[in-house]
Amino acid sequence: MDDQAAQQWFNQFPVEVIENFQEFRSLVFHQFSSNRKLRKIELSLFAVQQKEKEPLKEYLQKFNDAALKVPFTTQEVEVSTISQGIFDGDFFKFLAKKPVSKFDALLTRAEKSINMEDAQAAKKKRRGEKKEGNKGGDPLQETSN
Repeated sequence: MDDQAAQQWFNQFPVEVIENFQEFRSLVFHQFSSNRKLRKIELSLFAVQQKEKEPLKEYLQKFNDAALKVPFTTQEVEVSTISQGIFDGDFFKFLAKKPVSKFDALLTRAEKSINMEDAQAAKKKRRGEKKEGNKGGDPLQETSN
């Protein structure tokens, strides 16, 4: 709440309504407690889910951004929430076959999967560019007149 809104709220009270500081403190607390930022807890990380077509790199960035808002978490919780939050793709299958308990180990495996995703995306892009370039036929082929 901004200063102006707080001043308007305060000015609405007649002087005789507030009899002591404790009463004033209670009124202020009830009015403004909904505006305070609540600390995130570890369980909030379970809400971070990878979308079906979302690259693993983007999901991990989104997860890291959310994890920074949690004041305390353990590696085990981070590994568990990521394992539950990733889409059922190759990385999920890899973790299901060879589970990890340390966050660093998970990131090492994730890096390999991200490199694979990047390589596949680059290859797919090159294929698309070749198809686009060949729409008019093979430019190296001689045309007969």
